[in-house]
Amino acid sequence: MSQMTEVEGRRLALSNLDKVLYPNGFTKAEVLHYYATVAGAFLPHLRDRPLSFLRYPDGSEGQHFFAKNLPLGTPDWVRTAVVPRSGAGETGRHVLVQDLPTLVWAANLVTEFHTPQWTADTPGTADRLVFDLDPGAPATIVECCTVAGWLRDRLAADGLEVFAKSSGAKGLHILAALEPVPSEQVTAYAKALALEAERELRNLAIHRMARHLRPGKVFVDWSQNTAAKTTAAPYTLRARPTPTVSAPVTWDEVEACARPEDLVFEAGDILPRLEEHGDLFAPLVEPGHAHPLPGAAG
Repeated sequence: MSQMTEVEGRRLALSNLDKVLYPNGFTKAEVLHYYATVAGAFLPHLRDRPLSFLRYPDGSEGQHFFAKNLPLGTPDWVRTAVVPRSGAGETGRHVLVQDLPTLVWAANLVTEFHTPQWTADTPGTADRLVFDLDPGAPATIVECCTVAGWLRDRLAADGLEVFAKSSGAKGLHILAALEPVPSEQVTAYAKALALEAERELRNLAIHRMARHLRPGKVFVDWSQNTAAKTTAAPYTLRARPTPTVSAPVTWDEVEACARPEDLVFEAGDILPRLEEHGDLFAPLVEPGHAHPLPGAAG
């Protein structure tokens, strides 16, 4: 059953608003309300970035699937971009979430929002550096915070301003704004730092994904800098048992983290955090905070 609504002059059909998407009773209507409420902070981190959607239309415990191609029935007013795919000469058409109506339309598909580290006009030219810190049990986000502190100091020594957010799942994301540079150079730099972290934090950090290496360690995933990869966007909901959010955090919060729940944020936590801190990731989209990649070829 659909309900027609108007968002900034666009007519939208919103479906199944009373459908429960999370086991705690969080409904589709609440998902849409969350995104509309945080749109002012969220939209700048989506704008001009071709979206990949992780869809979970049957709820967080149902089937999940990635969708990159333009969904069937996409309104003609939704902005899109043709971007290269990994195959030689292959391209795909992706959604650009440029405004509130597009955000609400996309949220109605029940999605996580994932972005590349580049914008649609310069595919494969990164303006972000990202590390995804992923703990292997019994390690948790607490151990990720230790690795994050090391990375922050190491990146600062290379002249980069570093920001952190919860992944909304188990780990932590570390990002820095870059002057545009080929993704291959960012990937090589990130891999070198992951190897350095493994050497310096020998009993804690690893740079390889192999499962048998990961128990009790933090996987420093450098590979998300590859042009074909995407990362959960700041403020996206995640398809987890509860409506957790990939939430920007302060470095004081990272340093103080003593229990995994210290850095778990759900939809209802985000507006109060925005009122208290503003958008902690705003520097990533503001002029003046991008720095050159150390050692990048000119």
